[in-house]
Amino acid sequence: MKILVAVKRVVDYNVKIRINADGTDVATNGVKMGINPFDENAVEAALQLKEQDQANEIIAVSLGSSANQDVLRHALAMGVDRALLVETNSKLQPLAVAKLLKAVIAQEQPDLILLGKQAIDDDAGQAGQMLAALLNYPQATFASSLQLENNELLVTREVDGGTETLALSLPAVITADLRLNDPRFVKLPNLMMARKKTITTIPVADLGVDIESRLKLLKVAEPAPRKAGVMVSSVDELFQKLLDHEGVTL
Repeated sequence: MKILVAVKRVVDYNVKIRINADGTDVATNGVKMGINPFDENAVEAALQLKEQDQANEIIAVSLGSSANQDVLRHALAMGVDRALLVETNSKLQPLAVAKLLKAVIAQEQPDLILLGKQAIDDDAGQAGQMLAALLNYPQATFASSLQLENNELLVTREVDGGTETLALSLPAVITADLRLNDPRFVKLPNLMMARKKTITTIPVADLGVDIESRLKLLKVAEPAPRKAGVMVSSVDELFQKLLDHEGVTL
């Protein structure tokens, strides 16, 4: 089985997000970047399937500028077999991402496609679902467990009030939740070896995909500051403050 995993380059999750002074977008200049955490879970899931002898090749693909080579090398250091960079300097929206991934999948013909359930920069959570629709493949989102049995993929995912387990035939699209696994620690020697590995670059023009933006970002703003909390000594005092200051009616 061949597995393709999509990885996105985002602001490192340890960095406090800041907004450009003109409110046009999140500030990224000079900011530490890294692999999207949910995508890292997807890579780990693919590696575990290979270690169980249920996959023979894992391909990591990233879409963006040459700077994305760093997240691909992270995936190579984790253990993926090959890395592809679909190179473009354009800002990609979820539909364009899904279309580009569909074009790569047409070339590579993987049996399973894994993505993070969302990217932590835009929190859109749309690319996986759009990709499954474009491919007309079965999909399972927010996966917290994967199990392959007799060419059928059993996926457990959280839903309101509990969990549900789906059985999918392959090929399929799966989006990973953080609960799916704990990504392995990447050792320095593996990172050094990954630097010597080849990353295949595909110019976005070669895929013949329309990546025109269909959404217009109007403004990015920080949330309103949270009000200071108040300590109360009793439930009665709490009720009274809710009645007097928060407009709550009981």
